[in-house]
Amino acid sequence: MKRSEMQSAAPPCCASVAVLFVRADSGYKGMVGVDCWDADRDALTYPGGMPVVAHPPCRAWGVLAHMARPKPGERELALWAVDVVRREGGVLEHPHGSRLWREAHLPESGRLPDAWGGYTIKINQYHFGHVANKPTKLYVCGCPASCLPPIPHRGGRARKSMTGQVSGTVRCTKYEREYTPPALRAWLVEVARRTQTHNASAEARSARAGEDA
Repeated sequence: MKRSEMQSAAPPCCASVAVLFVRADSGYKGMVGVDCWDADRDALTYPGGMPVVAHPPCRAWGVLAHMARPKPGERELALWAVDVVRREGGVLEHPHGSRLWREAHLPESGRLPDAWGGYTIKINQYHFGHVANKPTKLYVCGCPASCLPPIPHRGGRARKSMTGQVSGTVRCTKYEREYTPPALRAWLVEVARRTQTHNASAEARSARAGEDA
């Protein structure tokens, strides 16, 4: 059995975070404690039990969705991912122009959390090491904003752009448009882990309150 097949066959025994909708060659697969779900493994079969980092396909939701040709059922994966993040805790990542926020009634950045405690923040993947400026939205459930890891800042200017139409840049390759920088992978996984810690602490406080009642 190939190594990639072994990865898809069973989760790591020490996994504490599930990452859904990863590329077959994703760098997440080399991270300790991460249970990766690629197309072969099928994220829709994820049984739950761990907080998640969700990267659902975005081409059916972006500003150029009218030009996209998603596969049957692909668009619905993002809506399914929202439900999983709300149920298990964790974070969902999508482009800043994603129409998912409107259709799924997700709170915009700066707004109060929704009924699931979920809220949105905006980041630029350039600050995490991306070769281009890539504004991104993150929908977070289960990890209070005050508990998020620090967001880095990177100076200088991006040498590439997503479209290649920015002066002084060249267009990103398909891989560069899709990949998640190592620093952002680590940051997102840490957010999911803090979700787990926060939930465990909340359960402990609730149990103590019940004993005192």
